[in-house]
Amino acid sequence: MYAFNYHRPGSLAEAAKLIAANAEAKLLAGGQTLIPTLKQRLAQPGDVIDLGGIAELKGIKVEGGNVVVGAMTRHGEVAASAEVRKAIPALAALAGGIGDPQVRNLGTIGGSIANSDPAADYPAAALGLGATIHTSKRQIPADKFFTGMFETALEEGEIIVKVAFPAPKRAAYQKFENPASRYAIVGVMVAETANGVRVAVTGAAPSVFRWTEAEAALGKSFAAGALDGLKAKADGLNADIHASAEYRAHLIGVMARRAVAACG
Repeated sequence: MYAFNYHRPGSLAEAAKLIAANAEAKLLAGGQTLIPTLKQRLAQPGDVIDLGGIAELKGIKVEGGNVVVGAMTRHGEVAASAEVRKAIPALAALAGGIGDPQVRNLGTIGGSIANSDPAADYPAAALGLGATIHTSKRQIPADKFFTGMFETALEEGEIIVKVAFPAPKRAAYQKFENPASRYAIVGVMVAETANGVRVAVTGAAPSVFRWTEAEAALGKSFAAGALDGLKAKADGLNADIHASAEYRAHLIGVMARRAVAACG
């Protein structure tokens, strides 16, 4: 690990001021990606800004039909929240299946979404539920937030403040996980919302995406059988030691049908 200057601001305004003064600084949320990256000397920031002391970035509340989760809220807190379990059970279940207890007690929703790991679970929740990401500068719909592998619409100096998830009529998340890391080899969030059916897929491609063909089929008949015979395309999907692109394409259909069945 290279030497760096450590900052622990006590407010969002202070953090924004620090990052604006040093564009090369790194923001530290839960540290589940940044800390290993620093240890392996894959990054050499001159400054690290720890968001852990900012109370306004933490907490969960339900308002206006939305479950609003502060960016520094831990995965375990989302999983255990009575408010989340009542309003969006699928979101609580998804959070409870991230990594292991250590990861769930350290990792944060804001850090996960900002990192935009192609196999992470929260991007599927944000995109599948039609969430809005609130930052220190603006509001970004999930449909426009995830732009590529480890890439988002966030601009320099922009900090995620909270994520607002509209409560769906029903939703479920199913994933085929790597048994070691519990990252999704393929994960699918299916939600019947006030604006129609949304199906978000993570783990299969360089970035989370919506399976529009499945959305159209489920919009006509919200039943697992509506997806019978529908196949995701393998072109452009990830291929690695864990699964080929063709196998991931197959898993998309399997996980989607399971998610619909789990919606009840």
